[in-house]
Amino acid sequence: MTVYLDNNASTVLDERVLEAMRPYLAGPLWGNASSLHRHGRVMRSAVERAREQVARAVNAHPDQVIFTSGGTESNNLAVLGVAAAAPGPGRLLISAVEHASLREPAHALARRGWRVEEWPVDGEGRLRLDAVDPACGPAPALVSVMAANNENGVLQPVAEAAALWRPLGVPVHCDAAQALGKVPVDFGGWGVQLMTLSAHKLHGPQGVGALVVSQGAVLRPLLYGGRHERGLRPGTENVAGIVGFGAAAELAVAELAERAARMAALRERFEAGLRRLPGAVIFGDGAERLPNTVQFGLRGCHGETVLLQLDRAGIAVSSGSACHSGVNQPSHVLLAMGVAPELALTAVRVSFSPRNRAEDVDRLLAALAEITATRCAQETPA
Repeated sequence: MTVYLDNNASTVLDERVLEAMRPYLAGPLWGNASSLHRHGRVMRSAVERAREQVARAVNAHPDQVIFTSGGTESNNLAVLGVAAAAPGPGRLLISAVEHASLREPAHALARRGWRVEEWPVDGEGRLRLDAVDPACGPAPALVSVMAANNENGVLQPVAEAAALWRPLGVPVHCDAAQALGKVPVDFGGWGVQLMTLSAHKLHGPQGVGALVVSQGAVLRPLLYGGRHERGLRPGTENVAGIVGFGAAAELAVAELAERAARMAALRERFEAGLRRLPGAVIFGDGAERLPNTVQFGLRGCHGETVLLQLDRAGIAVSSGSACHSGVNQPSHVLLAMGVAPELALTAVRVSFSPRNRAEDVDRLLAALAEITATRCAQETPA
């Protein structure tokens, strides 16, 4: 039986979430949430209830929640939507460890004449608050700082970063897709104007997410063709997915302490065993991290090789972000931390869920011990 330890890529759908979705997937409830007849009103009521559930999960107002197809669309809408509303090419500041779905639209803006800068991190992957001076240079049109890194799990000082830019009125975006359901997330308390969320990171369905948008944020839609979602995301709502997102968010917050404690115990058990393996390095070890995430390397063992050997042993892990799997290049996150490229290429990510057990950890450690004993004999894929 496969041991699944790639929960930062995607989580299994919670049975209780599926039950909440079921009436909207196969009946008896169906219809278009924009229709005025009874079927439409039932759909609209379900969407708005889910909007309230997601808003409560992150301390936001329901009117601020814009449903999207997932974290990638939300990140693109935040970056490109703000840029589209700007009078012309300006300045964009993003942390050096952002997800590809944030970095790539930023790079697209750079090709259009925007000045895109990266906010550096320290050797543990934490944002260096002293590395930028808001008083220097033109004010950015947008600053983006993720709440928790998808690769190493390092938590960022989002509220402190947002406070630096508040006197200048600069909108701050936070990608909280990996954080929600693992640590407290506070849209209102952190003082950000935009926040990305994703359902399938917290045992909800794939293909649905949200961008939380403060009333003062100015951005334009990426798509046109309707007035759905405050005019920012046209298209018939994915009612079943949205209902599942709401249910998953409500459960995640209600069970946050229990889930976090269970995952933290698994992480501690794994790291204790990992430290006994020759050549093991834990990235971001000195920083506060998500309770479920460990990114490590085994010196002399290519990360993709370790991943494939573990897969043959029936253990599913990742060598980094699922969006860049199969790319034989060192992680930009680790390079930003100052990790040498050859060491960065050894990176493997393990991400637990509350469903994992101690025996899963022990099986993983036994497999890694065998891999290190053979020094990754079937070394490096081309």
